[in-house]
Amino acid sequence: MSKVLVTGGCGFIGANWVDRLLSRGERVVAYDNLSRRGAVKNAEWLRAKHGSQFELIRADVRDAPALAQAAQSADTIYHLAAQVAVTTSLVDPRSDFEVNALGTFNALEAARASGRNPIFVFASTNKVYGGMDDVPVVERATRYEYGDLPGGVSEIQPLDFHSPYGCSKGAADQYVRDYHRIYGLRTVVFRQSAIYGYRQFGEEDQGWLAWFIIAAVLGRPITIYGDGKQVRDMLFIDDLLDAYDAARSRIDQVAGQVYNIGGGPRNTISVWTEFGPMLEKLHGQKIPTARGDWRPGDQKVCVYDISKAKRELDWEPKINVQSGVEKLYRWVKGNKELFG
Repeated sequence: MSKVLVTGGCGFIGANWVDRLLSRGERVVAYDNLSRRGAVKNAEWLRAKHGSQFELIRADVRDAPALAQAAQSADTIYHLAAQVAVTTSLVDPRSDFEVNALGTFNALEAARASGRNPIFVFASTNKVYGGMDDVPVVERATRYEYGDLPGGVSEIQPLDFHSPYGCSKGAADQYVRDYHRIYGLRTVVFRQSAIYGYRQFGEEDQGWLAWFIIAAVLGRPITIYGDGKQVRDMLFIDDLLDAYDAARSRIDQVAGQVYNIGGGPRNTISVWTEFGPMLEKLHGQKIPTARGDWRPGDQKVCVYDISKAKRELDWEPKINVQSGVEKLYRWVKGNKELFG
């Protein structure tokens, strides 16, 4: 039986992916240092659900020897481990670089040294495109929109790393791509949009939609940075996992490629002027908020053109924003004890 290594396997995305793989009988190893909020709880959930089938290596991606050992027998590697917040990267850019850039380099070298030529799927980010200052943006009543990109930003958009986080993830993104060109490693880069869903322990600095839901349910303060009209395309976790499956099943056709993976133009919402009323309707009451300044690297619009993924991966989102938000709200409401 083939073996799958998932770095960051107890994070929000990683835990859902490990659960899917284990649920269908695959052999999986989660590699995680359990530092991110919620990771320990996700590990406990995976252990309770899957018992001894759940295998965890508690280690850091900055530990090259440990990562190399974990990858020795892997046929597929999903490299999801990362420092995930722009704000954290501003405070501690060295750690951000070491986890994201050096950690990804370590994972690539571990894959190369294994001699197995494993499939290597990397979770990149929309932040590699930077502020996209060259793309005209129009302000509407409740949102910003691209002036001349109705289909969203495609993979040919010039890279423009902005913030230490953007730089570290962007460097990693390009290393992964180049390891296919130079070493023939079967890599795929997914530049992921705003992902949300079950087992997401969102915080103010990352995972904004989940954070707003958690804060509303628990009565915690919410601060809106900027004017709340910033637009994101949203992708529910189950749809992302379908894309992960598609990359592996089509690796002979897609190795070396980069894909925008997001909700696309049909699954967009503004951070508060549109999402706020939706959340208040679900919550059944007005939600008070405070206001803060714009944060560095905060794009006014990030909407993906996902036509390349549709065409080459035979993939597209199935869960719309309204349905996805309702699913996540119900999950948070039903699991309030996890967020104490």
